[in-house]
Amino acid sequence: MLRYVIKRLIGAIPTLFIIITLSFFLMRLAPGGPFSRERALPPEIEANLLKAYHLDDPLWLQFLNYLGDLAHGDFGPSFKYKDFSVGELIWGGFPTSALVGGIAILLALGIGICAGTYAALKQNSRLDYSTMGFAMVGIAVPNFVIAPLLTFFISLKMGWLPVGGWGQLKHMILPVIALALPQIAAIARLTRGSMIEVLRSNFVRTARSKGLPEQVTVTRHALKAAMLPVVSYLGPAVAGIITGSVIIEQIFGIPGIGRYFVQAALNRDYTLVMGVTIFYGVLIILLNLLADIIYGFLDPKIRYE
Repeated sequence: MLRYVIKRLIGAIPTLFIIITLSFFLMRLAPGGPFSRERALPPEIEANLLKAYHLDDPLWLQFLNYLGDLAHGDFGPSFKYKDFSVGELIWGGFPTSALVGGIAILLALGIGICAGTYAALKQNSRLDYSTMGFAMVGIAVPNFVIAPLLTFFISLKMGWLPVGGWGQLKHMILPVIALALPQIAAIARLTRGSMIEVLRSNFVRTARSKGLPEQVTVTRHALKAAMLPVVSYLGPAVAGIITGSVIIEQIFGIPGIGRYFVQAALNRDYTLVMGVTIFYGVLIILLNLLADIIYGFLDPKIRYE
């Protein structure tokens, strides 16, 4: 197992290098710059700013210097958030994003697995059709549509919850629901499809022929095998919820990492965009590795050499 993990981590280095290289040069190709404004700066002030941040160096030299800083764990200073480094901004916003995203994915797992399992057990029934119908709606409707609808009906019309803000439990409810709904739909569909296949397998037939109660057969035998596609989906899904809940954080005014990413892209804050992109890439790689490790616990036939 340890050798497998080490090989995967070493193999991730070229992937990260490609992500860093593409992000670095694509950011420079975008029109404008970190010091471009509606009102142009005097040429001498702009020249001093470019020199202070080494943006007047050749592009290849900027790239090599950035790689050197990354090797020491330094993402560089933010061009727009004065007196803050990129690392400070990321680690300042990540706990908030992780809290909201973590609760959302746990809620999605609980509801999605239960809904998908019941739909599989009642295949081709009204419960099955209605559950999958709601799941399709949840997948088709993006969260930037769901979030305003929740805000309009629950906050503005009914007045049950605040529209935005942060700091109290009531501020988390709507963002968590908006993040969780699409994931509930996706997990329910994956669970249903996998569970239907597993329920027709030989080991489930054997368990039933031995007289085991249906609840034991489903929970102890079928469900464990049916979770493999869900675990595979969770790797990028968790990373996407935690660091990519950009629209939700903007709508509800949550001070998370996604909000910083949007502002950085709009302001051409090169170092902050690069830092969030690299952080996101590392998170996806680690979560996919974790998902592959969990495979071994769910399926005894899987071995890591």
